[in-house]
Amino acid sequence: MQKLRVFESISVDGYFTDARGDMAWAHAGQQDPEFADWVGGNASSGGSLLFGRKTYQLMEAYWPTPLAMQQMPVVAQGMNEATKYVASRTIQPTWRNTQLLRGDLVEAVRDLKASDGLGIVVLGSGSVAAQLGAAGLVDEYQLVIVPVALGGGRTVFTHATKLRLVDQRTFRCGNVVVTYAAA
Repeated sequence: MQKLRVFESISVDGYFTDARGDMAWAHAGQQDPEFADWVGGNASSGGSLLFGRKTYQLMEAYWPTPLAMQQMPVVAQGMNEATKYVASRTIQPTWRNTQLLRGDLVEAVRDLKASDGLGIVVLGSGSVAAQLGAAGLVDEYQLVIVPVALGGGRTVFTHATKLRLVDQRTFRCGNVVVTYAAA
């Protein structure tokens, strides 16, 4: 059985988007070489990726481009080579190694988890992460806490969730990566 991990950048007050739906604040720390190296290593860890439609379209527009290969070659290679799943009823994916999840999201992910593999990471895709968390399917949350308070927005936690700290790491840029197991 595969583990399902949610990887999300959040503000110190717990939001993955601000009140307007903007996520530009989440890119803080990209100039920190240590954080950039960690991101590259994390992106190369194998397994498959799961996206909601909005996040998928953002990723599909950037990672297969020459600019992505120039700016972040290790991450771009990992993103482009990974098996990707997208939860959408409205798009037809064009990014290589991408499969459309059909039918009920929770049931489709239950089936994916039951299959063989190196694990599945929900990358961004806050509403998908929230649905899967509410269904009890998330095994681990890896959160990049960005040192900004948004004062409002959308959270990945739409229900009470007990978590157990597994790991933590602080970077010079102020970002803190915490990994929690679902308890």
